[in-house]
Amino acid sequence: MAIDDPVKGTEETTEPAPTPADRQARPSTWSTLRPLVLRIHFYAGILIAPLLLLAAVSGLLYALSFQAEKIIYSHELEVPVGDAAKPLDAQVAAARAAHPEGTVTAVWPSAEDGATSRVLMTTPEVDEDKSLAVFVNPYTAEVRGELTSFGSSGALPLRTWLDELHRDLRLGETGRYYSELAASWLWVVALGGLLLRAGRKRSRKRALIVPERGVTGRRRTLSWHGSVGLWAVIGLVLLSATGLTWSRYAGENIGKVQDQLGGASPVVSAALDGGAGGGGHEGHGGGSGGGAHQGKDVGVDKALEAARASGIDGRQVSVILPSEGNGYVVKETDKQFPVHLDSVAVDPADGKVLDELRFADYPVLAKLTRFGIDAHMGVFLGLANQLALAVLMLALIMLIIWGYRMWWLRRPTKERRLSVGRPMPRGAWRRVPVPVLLPLAAATALTGWFVPLLGISLLAFLVLDVVLGLVARIRAREAA
Repeated sequence: MAIDDPVKGTEETTEPAPTPADRQARPSTWSTLRPLVLRIHFYAGILIAPLLLLAAVSGLLYALSFQAEKIIYSHELEVPVGDAAKPLDAQVAAARAAHPEGTVTAVWPSAEDGATSRVLMTTPEVDEDKSLAVFVNPYTAEVRGELTSFGSSGALPLRTWLDELHRDLRLGETGRYYSELAASWLWVVALGGLLLRAGRKRSRKRALIVPERGVTGRRRTLSWHGSVGLWAVIGLVLLSATGLTWSRYAGENIGKVQDQLGGASPVVSAALDGGAGGGGHEGHGGGSGGGAHQGKDVGVDKALEAARASGIDGRQVSVILPSEGNGYVVKETDKQFPVHLDSVAVDPADGKVLDELRFADYPVLAKLTRFGIDAHMGVFLGLANQLALAVLMLALIMLIIWGYRMWWLRRPTKERRLSVGRPMPRGAWRRVPVPVLLPLAAATALTGWFVPLLGISLLAFLVLDVVLGLVARIRAREAA
């Protein structure tokens, strides 16, 4: 501080360095928060880790399923390269002839030489949220086979089965609680581990990001757990955030916020104005490939030709056939970077473009959401994306194994052979300064409201912890 003296003038003096006693009397904010963070990280890791392990193993299998599908379903997906492709109308007609009980809803033209075209149909035997994909040789219009297809990604049975396992353990709506609970806690565990790793004092900064050498036992396990967790933390937080967008309760809140911020994904308008070819479409399908249709229809080839002329020039496209009151929708489906997701609507009566929607015109938040979801699904960067997901899932599996190993290594063997490690002592929150504790409690309450399963499970943990504490006190008094 500065001291003004009329004789000596202004001199700069410094306060004496704090002594160890001063440091102990005035603990830092982190030193008061660390026991609380460590206790939450411990309990969350022990109780939520089984759910995270299920999500990691199923996610790893899902990431590998993209390449497995190419091998398992090679007969349906690949054909010898021919001279020239048949018209799409002829390919759709071949699919309808093979499955007259079905109604054509969309066509995916062959995206590259040697690849089949897909004709998507609804049939009585296929669930409402799925389609029957009929694979047609584009050079001969020969049907190569049919498989159940799911979603806009066109996941085939193997990937669909693994996707359902990852999403809800194939238990339906009840199983979705598992995935939402895992996604709700993943970012908490990851960020808590990051704070604990970065807050530890170490002689060399290199030890922060690289496992220590020459150490054994629990210290070695902790070193690997912390270093790998540090490298994986960003990916784990992003997986948690994007996974919550599909969840039941937190997903609804995220959708509301996104809509209020103007980040909802726009949709091309295919509504007809009641002119020729207007409300005459019954159900799905039209032209030579569709179901019941009244009125003039230019057909799939003319609709795709009009879309190409309007700038839909991507290799991967989907032609959605007219439904009642709507025209054709032709959209690009290439989600690899740089993405091609433009779409247009075409009037089935005359082939004129009704509406256009460019991905460049999407709101920024809608673009980021699209990138995040596609990265979570492993389609944003293709094979590189899938390999990154596989490595990240392997890292999460190892983090969980190392975490349980540390729990086992900390067991008090002198008291009981089958005991396990104990958490930080209770009452850690009492050490946190009030100016820090109050905003932290408010932020926790707000987060728990926005992510309901996180809030409910955290409250359940607190109640359980209080009950265990009361039981321990009663036993101690009885023993005294």
